[in-house]
Amino acid sequence: MKKILIGAALMMSIGAMAQETRPSPLTFSGYAELYYSYDLNKPADNNKAGFIYSHNRHNEFNLNLGFLKAAYNTENVRANLAIAAGTYMNANYAAEPGVLKNIYEANAGVKLLKKKNFWLDAGIFSSHIGFESAVSKDCWTLTRSILAENSPYYEAGAKLTYTSDNNKWIISGMALNGWQRIKRVDGNSLMSFGTQVQFKPNSTTTFNYSTFIGTDKPDSARLMRYFHNLYAIFNLNSKLGVTAGFDIGTEQKGKGSSDMNTWYSPVLLLKYSINDKWAIAARGEYYEDKNGVIIATGTPNGFKTTGFSLNVDYAPASNVLVRIEGRNLSSKDEIFTKEGNTKKNNAFITASVAINF
Repeated sequence: MKKILIGAALMMSIGAMAQETRPSPLTFSGYAELYYSYDLNKPADNNKAGFIYSHNRHNEFNLNLGFLKAAYNTENVRANLAIAAGTYMNANYAAEPGVLKNIYEANAGVKLLKKKNFWLDAGIFSSHIGFESAVSKDCWTLTRSILAENSPYYEAGAKLTYTSDNNKWIISGMALNGWQRIKRVDGNSLMSFGTQVQFKPNSTTTFNYSTFIGTDKPDSARLMRYFHNLYAIFNLNSKLGVTAGFDIGTEQKGKGSSDMNTWYSPVLLLKYSINDKWAIAARGEYYEDKNGVIIATGTPNGFKTTGFSLNVDYAPASNVLVRIEGRNLSSKDEIFTKEGNTKKNNAFITASVAINF
């Protein structure tokens, strides 16, 4: 009897130890990116051109994005909540009311099938569009492309996501409150919709196709918008990577019209990792929005702008990234301003330090 009691006690002790060492489903993390950017056009109000939303302040040290995040993950339930601040939040969330201006992420999901990776999630998410996120440390370049700055960074709604058993396919469909909207546009009774299909044939290659269909106007002035985002990422070897992207969108010229305004943007990025600590990346891009659907200029040719950038990265630790970037934008029309005069060019130098914890 004594041996049985001792054995039972030992088993209980082992069970308690296993429970203590089991990872908690609740985790906490954070991110902060501090930056300094100098705009050679020296804007008087220290704000860069209106189509730039990240690292958009001139000649001052500032916080681009900082957030604290709580995540809960079990086999069948998941949730995320992140509260954020910074010039990125000020610029991108300007249309959101009250405390929604500081909600970077707030969502919850449930697994619908026991034996398949099929989830229903609802809330506020990072956008399903594009290969660049608001988290600069996760992107190849310090600043974001014009393409990324002028398509949704975030979205609110509900989505169904299926991941194949071999993790090569991810397929999502979503109902959304609008084009980068938490609060739907007043007077708009129509939901927007999106899809995403992502294929990873191997560990070095990604293909993605995302769509958006909806409107960003009230019912009285409804203009339907159709948007396609395509990109491919190739890690050619341990040092060299290539990303190619192309966005194209159309929107009705008038309510009920069959005539459409079109905008589009190709982008190409190259990244070379010198070693574990040093890397360089270059970007070439073009953005055309002749009719000012996304970027209005009021000039004869509209927004037709070419951009080039080059950045150097240094990672003193696995969770820290120090970067510097030079960038130049050149437009067909004189859409930029310097000391009261219009110009076709705009150049920037930006440096940042990003840390996640």
